[in-house]
Amino acid sequence: MTYAATNLEPALPTAVGPVSGAILEHLSGRAPRRFYVPVEAPVGDSHPCGLDVQLALYICYELHYRGFAGVDSRWEWDPGVLQFRGRLEQTFLNLMRDEIGDIAGVTAADELARLSVEPADGDGPSYHLGDTGTWQQMREYFVHRSVYHLKEGDPHAWAIPRLTGTAKAAFVAVEFDEFGGGRADHGHQHLFAELLAAADLDPTYLHYLDDVTAEALAAVNLMSMFGLHRDLRGAAVGHFAATETTSSPGSRRLVDALTRMGAPEPCLRFYREHVEADAVHEQVVKTDVVGDLVSREPQLESDVVLGIRAFEWIEDRLAEHLMTCWRDGRSSLRRGLD
Repeated sequence: MTYAATNLEPALPTAVGPVSGAILEHLSGRAPRRFYVPVEAPVGDSHPCGLDVQLALYICYELHYRGFAGVDSRWEWDPGVLQFRGRLEQTFLNLMRDEIGDIAGVTAADELARLSVEPADGDGPSYHLGDTGTWQQMREYFVHRSVYHLKEGDPHAWAIPRLTGTAKAAFVAVEFDEFGGGRADHGHQHLFAELLAAADLDPTYLHYLDDVTAEALAAVNLMSMFGLHRDLRGAAVGHFAATETTSSPGSRRLVDALTRMGAPEPCLRFYREHVEADAVHEQVVKTDVVGDLVSREPQLESDVVLGIRAFEWIEDRLAEHLMTCWRDGRSSLRRGLD
């Protein structure tokens, strides 16, 4: 059992530039109570999807999850931190909207139908790992995904209070499965901690924050940004739907890859669970979550589409990074595994 690994407050990561350095310095002090102290950082000088900005944003968001060891919990709602986070979010959101482009006239139903069709000539990480990938590359993949899977379900859960009716009930039903259906040892966070331990990796919550790249951090930051803003609730639902729609086929390929590699059973168990559960979830989110939301609040359909496209955009960035590194015969992590 690895329950403790998912409960601990993580250690603060190491700064990688002036933006992440500024927030880490800010959090090192005693949280102010009666006055506003800005976080001074050259946000505009750094790329929105670069490591410095994405690490700083991840740190800001983590204050709303489990916080950090030794960091005063009152920083969560500090106006200086929130204003700084808002600057980071705006630059990230602007780039995302620019790169996604025009989505006028696109329907959520058409987008999800498109996602449901698997390409015959796929060449992303799950295809590579299934065909010729190595166990070491698989372990790197686990590390990148650890910054999400050890909090799986949590980022999307922010959307629940923002929904009503069938959309809310169905959303909660899917999340109930993510959290283990009332059994802690069946929760996906717990299953991934067991996967890490079986792969001879550290299952401690966010242990690899200093090892993963900007692309892995951005994938989680996108969920947190959508979930923490009511005006982006449509995008949160779209991202959630895209995640559930694409999870089962990708997980099936990873099961095949892990079987070929002779991986430990806990590694197979995690992805088998996603093959089975998410195949059912796909239908629920299409009809009962997205369908109900769009019928109830039709003005949100474009935001749902935005969330779907944003999911693809950010996952493609991570996939491109992984495949470029692996084709070049080098580690995809900032620090290679032992």
